[in-house]
Amino acid sequence: MRPPTLTLDLLLLISLLIYTRGEQASYRPQSCTLECIRRGDPKCEYCRITTDDVQVSTIVPFSSPFGSCVPWPCHSFLGQESPDVCQHYVHAPHNINIEFEHNEEPTYDTVTVSWNPSQYGIAFLRGFQVTLQVLGGSQILCQLFLLGSNLSLTPADAQRVYYSDPFTRLFLDREYVVTVMALPVPERWNQFYQKKQFFTQTCPEKNGLEKCKKDWHPTYVEVHQDNRDVYVTFNLAPENFGVRQYFSSCFGGGRRNYTSIKPDFSLNKTHHTYRLQNLQAGTNYSCEIAADVVDAVRKTFLVVVNRNFEELPASRLTDSPSLMVLLSLGALLSATAVLAFSIFYKKRLKKKKALTKLRPEIAEQYYDKKTDSEGQCVLLDKSMRPPRLLICYSSNDGPAHVRVVLQLAAFLQRHMATQVHLDLWEALGIMEEGIMGWHCRRMKECDFVLVICSRGLLQNQINQSEDEEPLENTTLAVVSMIGEELCRAKALGQDLSKYMVAIFEYSQESDIPAALSLASRYILTKDLTLLFSHLHRVALQKPGVYLQVENISQSGYYKLPAGATLQLAIQEAKAQFSEEQCEGNPIIS
Repeated sequence: MRPPTLTLDLLLLISLLIYTRGEQASYRPQSCTLECIRRGDPKCEYCRITTDDVQVSTIVPFSSPFGSCVPWPCHSFLGQESPDVCQHYVHAPHNINIEFEHNEEPTYDTVTVSWNPSQYGIAFLRGFQVTLQVLGGSQILCQLFLLGSNLSLTPADAQRVYYSDPFTRLFLDREYVVTVMALPVPERWNQFYQKKQFFTQTCPEKNGLEKCKKDWHPTYVEVHQDNRDVYVTFNLAPENFGVRQYFSSCFGGGRRNYTSIKPDFSLNKTHHTYRLQNLQAGTNYSCEIAADVVDAVRKTFLVVVNRNFEELPASRLTDSPSLMVLLSLGALLSATAVLAFSIFYKKRLKKKKALTKLRPEIAEQYYDKKTDSEGQCVLLDKSMRPPRLLICYSSNDGPAHVRVVLQLAAFLQRHMATQVHLDLWEALGIMEEGIMGWHCRRMKECDFVLVICSRGLLQNQINQSEDEEPLENTTLAVVSMIGEELCRAKALGQDLSKYMVAIFEYSQESDIPAALSLASRYILTKDLTLLFSHLHRVALQKPGVYLQVENISQSGYYKLPAGATLQLAIQEAKAQFSEEQCEGNPIIS
């Protein structure tokens, strides 16, 4: 049979076309002028535009979601000759990718952004604007790219890949957000741009661990035991780091041991061996080792101390019959004692089981108490981590209210098995990221967000002002973000349990902003048990069964030291609010 040469030729032609089109699908910006773009010169198909070519309009509000780097109005660069060009709608780009470029600066990164245009409205697409901003900082970079005026794209061109110019001198190990906007900018602001968050490379990722003093830590750790002695060998830091001393810390058996390490560099400049002291036989230790400098990165390792330091030779055991008899008799008596103790312990545990209550500070079990006074202990999964909770509040109500929030956070973390994140506890992180960047990251990472509503929060939302403190502006922004997320989740039929609001005794439900009306509501401290149920996702009641949590109730929480401090703070805040109401002085000026 004659081979199907026509079919093979056709496949080769299709493959060639696909390859050719793939080569043409990538577009990088050209250097050209607005005049070249307006003339429709074929050489000016995809061009970068500098600020010298464009006049930023003053009618664009500074408070737009893009900060000071606002979208340039279409008419400022294309609408002067053809006003109808700026009257169409283009969908947002998609498939945003970040590519790290090589540079010679060890302390900075360089990235290039790529994307695909949307097929919807692509015939009216006139260009793109790319904005890059560091989260928690003021660094904002913008790039503007325009298409030739005579260029008309089709839905098939949606496979094109457009590139930005390199963004240079980006800080290492920082989180950035890149926004790609399709031009012209339409009125439907939520669909013409696309965002993507990314982290720049860390110093070890970019330069290698041996060139990063701040991130360096021992990578080689070897542990060996010689009778009663335990020795650890590790690699030393490079000489140019100037590290002359190290420390080791081991925790096990309820005790922590510290060891100071001063290597003798004349013997070995790359590795050092030291001896761990005061370790108990038969105990497992979790150890750390690091350079003895500020904020050093620690290397963790495990140490298992064996019991059998010196075993008696087998010949000596067989040569002593009396010793063998004594050992056998001792083993028999030991086994009998263990069996008797096990039976007694199980009976005792069964009798006390009905009296067992939850210890929420360890969150390993909770207690279902039935109406007939019999109890059932239900174990939770010990591998589960405690829920992470972000607490947001307004400091506009004065220091007394802030103290109440602080004491509530301490009580939740200590006695309700919750990992709490509060700005008052993480000042260093806020200084590094910026207060808005810190809140955005915590909202994304945490399992729950609790907004403490008060008169100050509500009034501050009503009387918004540019002169407010940054913390208050951040609180308002967080409330707005939560409100938008609740509405979106409600519209999509998604779970709303991540977000909660709470008020204290001295506040009213009318202090809850309307934007948070869809969130679960709690009155503290009356609803502490309900809040515990929400955080740990355990049912309070079932037919004939209710949840009883030790010392977590309106009448029992103050029996704990942290609860008593919380109660005192609430009473002081309540007295302050009552005094201000009597004097007729509003809290918000």
